[in-house]
Amino acid sequence: MLFILSATLVSGCATMRPHDQAAASFDRIDPYEKVNRKSYDFTAFVDRKVMEPVADFYIDYVPTRVQRSVSNFYDNLAYPNVVLNVFLQGKVRQGFQDSLRFIVNSSIGLGGLFDFASHMGLTQHDEDFGQTLGVWGVDAKTYIFIPLLGPSSNRDIAGIPVRVMTNVIFYSFLFGVGLPVTVPLGILDAIDTRARLSGPMKIRDEAALEPYLFVRDAYLQQRKHLIYDGNPPPEVYEELMEEESSVK
Repeated sequence: MLFILSATLVSGCATMRPHDQAAASFDRIDPYEKVNRKSYDFTAFVDRKVMEPVADFYIDYVPTRVQRSVSNFYDNLAYPNVVLNVFLQGKVRQGFQDSLRFIVNSSIGLGGLFDFASHMGLTQHDEDFGQTLGVWGVDAKTYIFIPLLGPSSNRDIAGIPVRVMTNVIFYSFLFGVGLPVTVPLGILDAIDTRARLSGPMKIRDEAALEPYLFVRDAYLQQRKHLIYDGNPPPEVYEELMEEESSVK
């Protein structure tokens, strides 16, 4: 939903701006645009030919309750990443709450299949190492589109190995579960992720005259939003307004 809101509010007009204005505004943040566009086109091709049909089949034929449990399961497997970064950002109270959320859903939630923690008032949060670096004052100066993985930046790309090494599947593989289990789990994770993005991606395809710019602008604005937990200080609001006006 954050992706949709960011894209609609910030990037809707950006997709229709003249090319010279776009270049003036984003040459600094997207110096590798030619390479990024090739990565984007390759990823979009794979998505259209493979992931989108599989995700559509999954959405149409797997019961909604099962889909929800699968999503809960993978959210829980990846939640240690949230817990780690909450503590790294100095949010001690939230860190203990998120730790308790992980324990509750891993135990009485049957490995995360059921989200009992939310019913207990333990809210789900979205934190990663890229946000942590942003909180520490590291700026995202270069936009990067990673083939098959999607939009990132020189700052956020550092969060990829952290996300991998804090996922329960990673340690399951290290401690002998083996490829026959971890590979199917990884494939189902990719399908579940694509299914969750089905709505926003359809909106992107229908609304954006230039999907690449749509995704780039929305991603950069969303990351700023997340770093400040949806409540940027006044100077950041002014910066966002200046950026929006510069791309109209």
